[in-house]
Amino acid sequence: MTHSAPQTKTSPDMLDLANAIKQWGRELGFQAVGITDVNLGEHEQFLQSWLARDFHGEMAYMADHGNKRSRPAELVPGTLRVISVRMDYLPADTEAVRILKDSSKAYISRYSLGRDYHKVIRKRLQQLASRIEEQVGQFGYRAFVDSAPVLEKAIAMKAGLGWIGKNTLLMNNKAGSWFFLGELFTDLPLPVDKPQATMHCGSCFACRDVCPTDAIVGPHQLDARRCISYLTIELKGAIPVEFRQAIGNRIFGCDDCQLICPWNKFAKATVETDFLPRHKLDSTDLADLFLWTEQEFLDRTAGSPIRRTGFEGWLRNLAVGLGNAPSTHNTIAALKARQDHPSDMVREHVQWALSQHDTTVIREQTPADAVGSEP
Repeated sequence: MTHSAPQTKTSPDMLDLANAIKQWGRELGFQAVGITDVNLGEHEQFLQSWLARDFHGEMAYMADHGNKRSRPAELVPGTLRVISVRMDYLPADTEAVRILKDSSKAYISRYSLGRDYHKVIRKRLQQLASRIEEQVGQFGYRAFVDSAPVLEKAIAMKAGLGWIGKNTLLMNNKAGSWFFLGELFTDLPLPVDKPQATMHCGSCFACRDVCPTDAIVGPHQLDARRCISYLTIELKGAIPVEFRQAIGNRIFGCDDCQLICPWNKFAKATVETDFLPRHKLDSTDLADLFLWTEQEFLDRTAGSPIRRTGFEGWLRNLAVGLGNAPSTHNTIAALKARQDHPSDMVREHVQWALSQHDTTVIREQTPADAVGSEP
């Protein structure tokens, strides 16, 4: 953002402008828009404590950039306010719980079933900035969507979009937690919104109790090194053996702490077609996905957050899932097809997966087990 005083065509009252920004945001498909200042001191202390305990694991980027993550005006000089936006992403009727319970199926975190949310939301934020510019003339701004050192949840909480739950996700008492966040840093001196006064988790610890790997080590405390989302997405090497059985059939991310959360009974299905499942990734067999070629992986994850794990990471995760799958002919055949994969990491996970099966006792496959069958 190049900072310059707004060159206004008119001089709109800032309160009127803030109200207009919220209306424009809703028209652009954001379910909520809030405005906050740049004082994140309390959250900065929390971040430093979290980093000091090495809870970030291999996510070195969380410790990079000094204090810019918690000081927006240092990240983007001239920033006075941050416009925080929410966009719901939960697809309707994805049968998440059924898929989790069917260990032959691949469970993929609901946020990554459709197109890459970064591009979708960033485009809308740019359109919002253009609407503001039409009203006030040139002004300073930068748009961010989970792509820079920004404390998104802290900003959203200060902007009145919800509270940070015990599972460390932003929660809203009318919308749950199935949503993305985005930010527009600006030099406009807009009036700020009040944070939500009450944290509504109460005595509930359902998220902690349901976590397969015990990653929620206390209220608002996540040890990412134990989190399945970290293990299947952020971690680049071998998944620690101690977590492999607990991962089950979760091959990209994990939603357990959201699926169990009572507040998500208020979550609404997304109206964004870009977030709807593609290539039947909401209900596909593990064995089918494991037999994709690298080109098939690249073609079918084009424009998807799943690309982040890379093909080797994809196979690593699927091998773990197949190690936890029923001992069917298809499971064993799929694993054996990758025994000689050129990647040491993939081969090791395949060998582990095969060791989980008694290949002398393989139950008869059913039509639904057949490799290549429709889910």
